[in-house]
Amino acid sequence: MKEKILKYSIFIILIIGLLGAGGLVIEELKTGEGCPKIMHIPMCLVILICFLIPLIAHLLQKWNTLYFLFTGLAGSIALIASIMQYTGHAECPKTASGTPMCFYSLLLFSSLIILKIIHIKSKSNT
Repeated sequence: MKEKILKYSIFIILIIGLLGAGGLVIEELKTGEGCPKIMHIPMCLVILICFLIPLIAHLLQKWNTLYFLFTGLAGSIALIASIMQYTGHAECPKTASGTPMCFYSLLLFSSLIILKIIHIKSKSNT
């Protein structure tokens, strides 16, 4: 039972992340102003890929290394962006309520990493 709850929780968080990042990518494609860029690469596109690859790995129930590689990469990007947002050195896209999305991204990727570790451990204990 616990394993199913963890599996579906991870799935739901990945879908929420895909929808959020996907919206930014669409805005970026429409206007070119959807998200910050590093070396002309929109970071929202990187984050979208970092939700998509773990989703595939999670659904196939293999490639945990790829899952952690991409969630770790995106979590690191979100941490750096959040620190830069907090210190005033960068500007993350904001939600309708004005909260920087990099804060939510950091929360989502941290949750994904923690939940996956717990999920793997719960599978090995059964």
